[in-house]
Amino acid sequence: MKIKKLLRVKFLEEYIAVFKEDGFKGVLRKGGWKILFYFFMFYLIRDSILYILIPYLVVKGFFF
Repeated sequence: MKIKKLLRVKFLEEYIAVFKEDGFKGVLRKGGWKILFYFFMFYLIRDSILYILIPYLVVKGFFF
């Protein structure tokens, strides 16, 4: 099994296929603003952990 296949989320496979065929507008037509919300929330949570939580824990001496 390829690593790409392992890292792919099941519910996004349909939208990836739509993106390849119709582009971004097709994804908006198919999934609506729900997809944009999930995309935004994923990056908001990821960046909060990377740029706020981890540096805070390093400064407080949690890791070292």
